[in-house]
Amino acid sequence: MSATVRLTVAQATVEFLTHQFSERDGVRRRLFAGCLGIFGHGNVAGIGQALLQHERAALEAGESPGLPYVLARNEQAMVHTAVGYARQSDRLRTWVCTASVGPGSTNMLTGAALATINRIPVLLLPSGTFATRRSAPVLQELEHLQAGDVTVNDAFRPLSAYFDRVTRAEQLPSALLNAMRVLTDPAQTGAVTLALPQDVQAEAHDWPLELFHDRDWHVARPPAEASVIERAAAIVRAAHRPMIVAGGGVHYSGAEDALEAFCAATGIPVGESQAGKGSLLHGNPQLMGAVGSTGTTAANAIARDADVVIGIGTRYGDFTTASRTAFQAEGVRFVNVNVANFDAGKQAGLAVVADAREALTALTAALEGWSVPGEYRAEQARLWSAWDSSVERAGVSPEKQPLAQSTVLGLVNELSDPRDVVLCAAGSMPGDLHKLWRVRDRRGYHVEYGYSCMGYEVPASIGIRLADPSRDVFAMVGDGGYLMMPTELVTAVQERVKVVVVLVQNHGFHSIGSLSQSLGSQRYGTRYRFRGAHGLDGDRLPVDLAANARSLGVHVIEARSSAELAAAIRAAKAAPPDGGPVLIHVETDPLVPSPDSESWWDVPVSEVSDLDSTTAAYEEYLRQRRRQKPYLAPARLRQDRA
Repeated sequence: MSATVRLTVAQATVEFLTHQFSERDGVRRRLFAGCLGIFGHGNVAGIGQALLQHERAALEAGESPGLPYVLARNEQAMVHTAVGYARQSDRLRTWVCTASVGPGSTNMLTGAALATINRIPVLLLPSGTFATRRSAPVLQELEHLQAGDVTVNDAFRPLSAYFDRVTRAEQLPSALLNAMRVLTDPAQTGAVTLALPQDVQAEAHDWPLELFHDRDWHVARPPAEASVIERAAAIVRAAHRPMIVAGGGVHYSGAEDALEAFCAATGIPVGESQAGKGSLLHGNPQLMGAVGSTGTTAANAIARDADVVIGIGTRYGDFTTASRTAFQAEGVRFVNVNVANFDAGKQAGLAVVADAREALTALTAALEGWSVPGEYRAEQARLWSAWDSSVERAGVSPEKQPLAQSTVLGLVNELSDPRDVVLCAAGSMPGDLHKLWRVRDRRGYHVEYGYSCMGYEVPASIGIRLADPSRDVFAMVGDGGYLMMPTELVTAVQERVKVVVVLVQNHGFHSIGSLSQSLGSQRYGTRYRFRGAHGLDGDRLPVDLAANARSLGVHVIEARSSAELAAAIRAAKAAPPDGGPVLIHVETDPLVPSPDSESWWDVPVSEVSDLDSTTAAYEEYLRQRRRQKPYLAPARLRQDRA
């Protein structure tokens, strides 16, 4: 018989996780950087006790814990921290998140959805009620009237890339191994949930020592089939106006250099999704910037007339395709490079199922000697020059109060270092950043726009800083997003993590206010006002968010002009790296728009209304809908070009 060791399920879980490594291109990394958690009666005596025992043993041996514990303040937020860390680490490292029974665990549901939608690995360990049911119903237990085995943790099933519930100790090894398999699979990764009932966590079992040996999980780079590359190259050679849509897969593959070489050789222009922004750096002659609903006029003009679209690592969200109105050429074809077959097959495109770097290298070789005409390169330069000039104008505003949001973004962009990271997730700023921000480093742009989750910014900034302490992180957040989830600032204070939060105060929901107006709803219910005679139309609320941040232990700098903002950014940059968070508070005018993308986003408008504003908006909505295309043409050579 093999040697065994007697541990609880929780102790075995912690010990196993400390021995897991990811490996890609011969580089080996510890898979889990640590465990974020909040303890309650569901996990304090299980995972909590196991982490304590693990930490004490390591410290007594003069070593650092293999799975250090960080106390979070909000369960949803700690998942965001793990996601920020994993994304900044190109999905090769992540964190574990543990929470207590009931509301503690279900608070992680939003984070799970965000991780899975964005294809980001994170391991969730929600606690559950008694598997034995010997004390049922226990505190915070759901009693389902039609099914005795349903718990609130079943809500994680549709939100997870993999889900399992360990109701017997013997199930743990297979659950853990399957969890690692999915976490390290670039095509299937996302939130992985292992539900652990509180009584099972504390049960002891004799485990084979082999379970706790070091394990390397290879992160694959699947190559493209040669015949598929030949077909893709033939389609591109037959194109007159091809373009590339670069998505997050470019970054996760580390394919930036391969993309740059491909574009230099072929002259094919690039539009970037939110996740793909930074695939080419500012100044590259083929970079047309953001594409789609929040795109640049340059990228959208190229997209409008493109006859072949090469998607690289993109899932073609509605903002990227401008709700299927971005690509207007008759019979436009798609070639989709993606490690996931699910995404590669979208838009009826030719599916090139492969790692982005491997596919680009192969496609560059297959297209050797071919390039777009010189006139097309010249057109790209003209379009970009016109857009770049409009960005310059947007970044310069009169010295007035409050500032324009574009002025705030322009100053942060100008005064931050090229390697610094800008971070955002929801509101109007993601769109403005997508259009206006000039990326100077491949890891310098981090906007979560798969779930666009308000409250992501502050906790994710902590994860990014932990992943790479050599970079300052600028978390751009509006007052609406800040009010959703400021609590992890306390965690940043606790751990002495330096993040720079730029809090843009515009006294309401800037993005939804603008959307509401465009849809004929007159900014109803989007401003922070006292209730007046006609609803929320009274004076502004006397909310002092700068004082709120100070009360949490944060160093706060208030800026009321562009000169003061520039000084605040410089002061934040000069703050000590272990001095904790810095928050810059600045007021902006929500009615000053940024340069228009000349694009569209499909948000339905009421078909009938007594309001003239809504009726007019519906007529415009119908006009835009007529431009939508199904993108169902097969990706093959047209007969006249075969």
